[in-house]
Amino acid sequence: MIEIRLLGPGDWNLLNNVAVDVFDDPIVESSAQEFLTDPRHRLVVALDNDLVVGFVSAVIYVHPDKSGPELWINEIGVAPPHHRQGIGKALMRAILEDAKRSGCSEAWVLTERENLSAMAMYRSTGGEESSPDPVMFTFRLQ
Repeated sequence: MIEIRLLGPGDWNLLNNVAVDVFDDPIVESSAQEFLTDPRHRLVVALDNDLVVGFVSAVIYVHPDKSGPELWINEIGVAPPHHRQGIGKALMRAILEDAKRSGCSEAWVLTERENLSAMAMYRSTGGEESSPDPVMFTFRLQ
């Protein structure tokens, strides 16, 4: 049975046992600890026994011209052997419920239109496409 769990400051050690292809790169312990101790950062994981098989990371975002916080969903990943089992949807539901409890008025995420699996999952969890298509620029700072 898959357990969906919002991690807190004392949970970074759970990231020592992650399935292949869940995260883009290996976990950096100091970064994981820093991420989980920041009260605006969110990391929800899917655990198969003690193995992390999926995650969604997000940040509660506050801006001077907004009346309340919003949730920016940064990334979601599920190990390939666990695809098509509803884990991505469960992770999204958990992060959105946490955002509601945290007072967020809105949540947003970017994906590529060609990522049909992500598009379908975001729609199925209540996401609405914005128009026109946004364009993301990346600035390499180091």
